[in-house]
Amino acid sequence: MANTDVMNFIVNNLSYLVGILGILVIIMYLLIINLIYNLNYMKKRYKKMMTGVDGANLERMMIGCIDSTKAVADENAKLWEENKAIKDLLSQALTRVAIVRFRAFEDMGSDLSYAVAMLDSHNNGVVLSSIFAREDSRSYAKPIVNGTSTYAMTREEEEALHQAMSNIKTTHLIQSQTRVQT
Repeated sequence: MANTDVMNFIVNNLSYLVGILGILVIIMYLLIINLIYNLNYMKKRYKKMMTGVDGANLERMMIGCIDSTKAVADENAKLWEENKAIKDLLSQALTRVAIVRFRAFEDMGSDLSYAVAMLDSHNNGVVLSSIFAREDSRSYAKPIVNGTSTYAMTREEEEALHQAMSNIKTTHLIQSQTRVQT
């Protein structure tokens, strides 16, 4: 019974149904035309993007950028190693320097005697001193390992050593001070 009602409805409204289906077909054609237009527009943009500037292919440009990035990373690694080697070398360079000038003898008029401490960043190096007298001048060199010497040091040599060890800058800084030895 339901089948006959549906059949009667279709037969009675056949012209309306054909009209509705025709309108749906026209709407579908319009949608297809719109899709084709959008697809062509996207193809044109894609081709323009892929040809890039001056006719260069985007893929080639990207590969070139990746190669350049890799070259920069390799160069950066080399610079990092060189920087490390320079830093290691600089840690052994004499970068802490201090000078103490003094009068070795009361009857001498000037501060012609001196003690110079020259150390690396690990407090290894040497203390050089010179005692100036009227008749002669004497020079001494005392090795320094980890901030100490196995040789007896004068007060001025100790002072120069302590000033150099307190100088934590990596530039050469000369400090001078006048003393009278007693």
